[in-house]
Amino acid sequence: MKTQFPSQGEIVRQWHVVDATDQVLGRVASKAAMILMGKHKPTYTTFLDTGDHVIVINAAKIRLTGRKEEQKVYRRHSGYPGGLSEVGLVQVRATRPARIIEQAIAGMLPKTKLGKQMYRKLKVYAGDKHPHQAQKPVALSLS
Repeated sequence: MKTQFPSQGEIVRQWHVVDATDQVLGRVASKAAMILMGKHKPTYTTFLDTGDHVIVINAAKIRLTGRKEEQKVYRRHSGYPGGLSEVGLVQVRATRPARIIEQAIAGMLPKTKLGKQMYRKLKVYAGDKHPHQAQKPVALSLS
């Protein structure tokens, strides 16, 4: 018996909307990452991108547990000596609140070309408006 793999034409991609209002960051990120990878589908294959599109709204209203609000630090490096930049979560929430969810989800995806392809299907918005109504997104419950 041969194993059937879906071809690119057979993969059906849906659009899902996640409302992040008063939701815990890790729970939202893990659910979104699973949908982006396609692990919720019976046609999931590790070496194919079978996942759906995910829209996250109200990213500014995300909730963090414990003392992460004061202690969490986002680091990046320019590549030059002494080029380490550190920014606290409070400042990131004030300037670019969507980046908090984007980085959490990106950290849960594979670190390959396939992971970058999956990440491109993620759309995060700080407010409750998004320009993807034409795709008829389905509301996704996190419970």
